[in-house]
Amino acid sequence: MSRKPELRGRPGPKGQPGRQGQPQLRGRAARLAHLLPAGRAQAARTPFVLLVVLLLGGGLIGLLVLNSALSEGAFQLDDLQRETKNLTDEEQALQGEIDAYSAPDALQRRARELGMVPGGDPAFLSPDGKVKGVPSAASAARAPLVLAPEALATATVPPPDSAPSPVAATPTPAPTPSASTSNPGR
Repeated sequence: MSRKPELRGRPGPKGQPGRQGQPQLRGRAARLAHLLPAGRAQAARTPFVLLVVLLLGGGLIGLLVLNSALSEGAFQLDDLQRETKNLTDEEQALQGEIDAYSAPDALQRRARELGMVPGGDPAFLSPDGKVKGVPSAASAARAPLVLAPEALATATVPPPDSAPSPVAATPTPAPTPSASTSNPGR
C-alpha cells in the first residue's frame, strides 16, 4: 500500500509560495521535484545542431567518395574489357596462321623448299618376321610439284624425266578462317 503524494496549495519546502495553478508536492515527490530544474529545461541546441550538420556533411562526403570510386572502377572495367577483346582477336588471328601453316599442302610446300622428297613405297614387318610389300627408295622424279599460289601464274612445270630443282617460293599465310569454323579438339 503506497501513499500517494499529497497535493496542497501551501508554500514550498524552502518557504517559496506555491505557484498559482500548480499544486504543492510533499514527501518523496517533493524531494524528486527539487532535483529537476524549476523552469522549462533548455538543452544547449548549438552542439546538437552542429552534430547533426557534421553527420549529414560527413555522410554526403562519404557518398561522394564512394560514387567516384565506383565510377573509376567502371572505367577500369571498360578498359580491361576492351583490352580483352583486342587480345582475343589477336589470338584468333594467330591461331588462323598456325592452322594455315599446319595444313598438309603448306607442310608439303615447306618440305619441298627444304629439299625433302616424299618417301618411296613402304614395307611392313609382320609379327612373325615376314616382310610385306616391296620397299623402294625415295626419288625426286616421282614427287609431285607443289607451288605457292603466286608462283603458279609464272612457273612452268618441268618434264617428269628431269630432276626438279627446289622451288624457292615463299610461303604465304592463308586467309584467316571465319569465326564460324571450329577447331576440332579444342
